[in-house]
Amino acid sequence: MALRRRPGLGLRGRLPDLCLLLLLRGCLTGAVNLKSSNRNPVVQEFESVELSCIITDSQTNDPRIEWKKIQDDQTAYVFFDNKIQVPCVFFSVGDLAGRAELLGKTSLKIWNVTRTDSAIYRCEVVARNDRKEIDEIVIELTVQVKPVPPVCRVPKAVPVGKSATLHCQESEGYPRPHYSWYRNDVPLPTDSRANPRFRNSSFLLNPETGTLVFSAVHKEDSGQYYCIASNDAGSARCEEQELEVYDLNIGGIIGGVLVVLAVLALITVGICCAYRRGYFINNKQNGESYKNTGKPDGVNYIRTDEEGDFRHKSSFVI
Repeated sequence: MALRRRPGLGLRGRLPDLCLLLLLRGCLTGAVNLKSSNRNPVVQEFESVELSCIITDSQTNDPRIEWKKIQDDQTAYVFFDNKIQVPCVFFSVGDLAGRAELLGKTSLKIWNVTRTDSAIYRCEVVARNDRKEIDEIVIELTVQVKPVPPVCRVPKAVPVGKSATLHCQESEGYPRPHYSWYRNDVPLPTDSRANPRFRNSSFLLNPETGTLVFSAVHKEDSGQYYCIASNDAGSARCEEQELEVYDLNIGGIIGGVLVVLAVLALITVGICCAYRRGYFINNKQNGESYKNTGKPDGVNYIRTDEEGDFRHKSSFVI
């Protein structure tokens, strides 16, 4: 006699599998999830870039998409209410109107990027029909800027043995550029002691600041100098400037000092001789004595009509 299967045995046997299937289905489709193909895009200025934000799982057909830009501790909407937002007068970060659009359903496309577009962008999706309704992803955009020709300062003439400093500075490039110096089209090392070719020089180059410092210049350091500022976006150089290193004329300097001393000695002797001969004596007393003896007290003289004839105007006072 055949064995009879108890009612419901097959259903009870399949219950664990059904529960596992329902659980997995709820985990996979009951929450909205995002991903990005590139969370750290790098682009050069004036090019275009795509900020990737892709919905991988969601049961909501029309989720709400928002893009925000975070820069200098300020947050502004880029895409909100199904449109690109116009610049806000209170926040300088909302400046993508006319240069951005939503690509596909969620990704953001930006044309003609500028250095002000370097920021953190947050893609936020709200799916009302999912168990987990909200998900977000953060993307950091870096816009590289090519350097402009740097400002170089090179001393025109330096005596042998003296120190000299050459400056090179550029303020537009991003990331911050590195600097290199050239003499007569030959690149200079960061330390002259590390290269036998420059053993007759004594200089240090700081590629971060662009300063080239000579502790003591030599005749071989004379030449045409220029600086190049470079980063990942490109490079730029300044115009050549001439540095002349000249010898000090010790004999000429000593001779000049002796001539000056001789001139000072002659001037001193001349002044002493003039004093001895009375050229600097005050003649005030002689003038006063002459004036007093020329006219006695109490007598006035007047000239008559006849030339040379004088008479008393008043008598003597007794």
